[in-house]
Amino acid sequence: MANLSDAAMFESFLAERFRAHEACHGCPPLRSVAAWFDEVLGLLVPERSERRYASAAEFEGHAHELQARLAGLVAVVRASGPTPDTVAARFMACLPALHARIAEDVAAIDAGDPAATSSSDVARTYPGVLAIAAYRVAHALHGLDVPLLPRILSAYAHGATGIDIHPAARIGRHFCIDHGTGVVIGATAVIGNRVKVYQGVTLGGLSVRKEDAAVKRHPTIEDDVVIYAGATILGGETVIGQGSVIGGNVWVTRSVAPGSRLSYRVGDSAEGSGTAAGAVIQGGAP
Repeated sequence: MANLSDAAMFESFLAERFRAHEACHGCPPLRSVAAWFDEVLGLLVPERSERRYASAAEFEGHAHELQARLAGLVAVVRASGPTPDTVAARFMACLPALHARIAEDVAAIDAGDPAATSSSDVARTYPGVLAIAAYRVAHALHGLDVPLLPRILSAYAHGATGIDIHPAARIGRHFCIDHGTGVVIGATAVIGNRVKVYQGVTLGGLSVRKEDAAVKRHPTIEDDVVIYAGATILGGETVIGQGSVIGGNVWVTRSVAPGSRLSYRVGDSAEGSGTAAGAVIQGGAP
């Protein structure tokens, strides 16, 4: 009797799960979105391509195929607004600008890392390139009001690199992420030009309340700032002034002037063991 009851419960569970699948609209296959992005990145950056083209016509044909595939993905996630074909065409029109931005990011990483041997090796192997490129593509789709796909792309890049950049963040040109594991950049963060970020950096919010969803909760990083490993910068009103250097493991919740130097101060304990006091030192402009 127990077996019959268990079987009936299992059948009921399967029926309930089937109804949930029927009701789950707007769910493109995650692997399809990731594969589309990988091919778009390969189109823009030859070092990232798994294809070689016999002719310019074949190359152009692949670009049109990627446009058609994007239209198909948009059709799954969007029920109103411009047609999927229109959205896909608008995205493809962004490719020249996306290529220029990604090339600048590759150059910034190559210039900023003494271990880099060439821009070609950086483009091919550095996780920061994949994460930033995924952000650039996701941000373009976000700007076209495409739902879900930008977040899928950011989740894909996060899984592949350990770098989590929200598609809505605003990031300027020549962006460098060195190493990168554990970097988190929130949705309302604003980052200027020529900013360099190391691993473990968080640009986050002081509040995680749902009612603050429409409020700027993440910091603004002005041009030419360097943020070293493990630094945490929080708050929508926090501004890191142009040309500042934020040292490793520093915790910042208020604005700092341009040209500041912040570091994690080491103080003496009662026993004189030199334990970290955790204070922040703010220096003046250099």
